[in-house]
Amino acid sequence: MPATSEQMHLSSDARGTRIDKWLWAVRLFKTRTLAAEACRKGKVRVRENLVKASREIKIGDVIEVQLSDLTRTVRVIRNLENRVGAKSVADFAEDLTPVGEYLRQIENRRLAAPKRPEGAGRPTKKERRDLDAFKEGPFEF
Repeated sequence: MPATSEQMHLSSDARGTRIDKWLWAVRLFKTRTLAAEACRKGKVRVRENLVKASREIKIGDVIEVQLSDLTRTVRVIRNLENRVGAKSVADFAEDLTPVGEYLRQIENRRLAAPKRPEGAGRPTKKERRDLDAFKEGPFEF
């Protein structure tokens, strides 16, 4: 009989999970490769120590991840092996990131908004696409 997703999650609690896999599974990174690369570049810390992608995490570990202009801080609630839906992330990770970090990110993006000189005419297709990409932005709350 195949194991249910709940059983797979519980079985991983006992043995721990690689940090790159966990960061990918709780949707802090789009791919596991990006999570491992962040570990290699020194952008992931557990208890103030830089970690390798192969480090196993434990329940209660506090992880700091430097994402471009935002430092996310999360606490491990449960280990898991498979990627979960966005609504389920709260069951596995507690977001400890100060609100000020999010506000600073929003302010930085607002200041970096593309500006066009007045009277420059219509934006080119590329400028319009850049503006649309900026408006959509990767804001995660």
